[in-house]
Amino acid sequence: MPHATTTATRLPHSGIREIVDLALGATSPIIRLEIGEPDFATPAHVTEAAFDAARVRVSYVQTAGVPALREAVGSRVQRAYGVAAPLERVLITHGAVQAIDAILSAVVGAGDEVLVPDPAWPNYEMQTTLIGAKAVHYSLRPEDAFQPDLAEIRRLITPRTRVIVLNSPNNPTGTVMAPELVEGIVALAVENDLLVVSDEVYDEIVFDGSHVNAAVLAPDHVASVFSFSKTYAMTGWRVGYTLVPEWLADTVTRILELESSCVSSVTQAAALAAITGPQDAVAHMRDAYRSRRDVAASILTGAGVDIVRPEGAFYLMLPLPAGTDSRLAALDLVSAGVSFAPGSAFGRTTPHHLRVSLATSEEGIREGLSRYLAWRDAGGLDAAAFAAADLGAVR
Repeated sequence: MPHATTTATRLPHSGIREIVDLALGATSPIIRLEIGEPDFATPAHVTEAAFDAARVRVSYVQTAGVPALREAVGSRVQRAYGVAAPLERVLITHGAVQAIDAILSAVVGAGDEVLVPDPAWPNYEMQTTLIGAKAVHYSLRPEDAFQPDLAEIRRLITPRTRVIVLNSPNNPTGTVMAPELVEGIVALAVENDLLVVSDEVYDEIVFDGSHVNAAVLAPDHVASVFSFSKTYAMTGWRVGYTLVPEWLADTVTRILELESSCVSSVTQAAALAAITGPQDAVAHMRDAYRSRRDVAASILTGAGVDIVRPEGAFYLMLPLPAGTDSRLAALDLVSAGVSFAPGSAFGRTTPHHLRVSLATSEEGIREGLSRYLAWRDAGGLDAAAFAAADLGAVR
């Protein structure tokens, strides 16, 4: 019979979605701290712009994006970071995930290598695997406050390396990369004639320090990726954008054409309203996430949990009792009424951590962490009893 390709069968299931599915199927209420989705409503003027566009006409538009939106996001990046963002280098995509996929597809081939942070959003490795390339991990260690080691990255570069993935503010750690480290990674890319894919979807959610745009450092060696999803609470609208080097723009556009033809004209109208309209909702949400970060940090440190205080995004890495398997703990905690994403879903460096999403209410964070601490204080995971339990489809 026909069969799937070897590369396709190597794709793992998401360790995050495993917990999401279990939480959604729970028969009793669950405090949801596993999913990175803002709990705020999309701003009303954004929704109204979509309604207005749908009433006029829903149609095919340019593959690279509606020019007005491309100009608006280019202007925004130039104002914010001082980087040149001409129309021909700005592309609108079906969320940031499509931008990253198209860029990797354009510059990485079978047998090539892509350096990805560990821990990291799992899609980087999944997209690399599907191309037939190899993901090579550089570590973000808790003892280094989840900051990368430039010497390690240098050692990992080989003649097969094509891309270094950079993500700041980081998912899952919430770390904002130190400016000198961003500069160092870009310098390594220039030195070795590599491309940096800089995932900057959380660039508007920074609590401490400041975000550094990588493209301003070396425009020919950096593709910066952004999204409306987190900044404007527009996860389901699926609009992202990227600023790519001039030499790469046409190739990526052709890949976007075969992948999706174009992003919906309706959601692009909504995105245009978001980026050109009032920005008070962005500040309001950022302030709320900062407050939630402070609440979570206070609860955990007060309970004797030694955390790395996140500086941005809306995540916090929670260390488990020594040696506790994060996946088994996350599965067990659902029965305690709270869901977290296991650190093992993000790589090899944090197998004994849980990712806490701060994209839920302060009340939910207080209650969810209270349930976690009660679970911990009751002895945490009984691995033997857990292994013997009937976990059904989640095992």
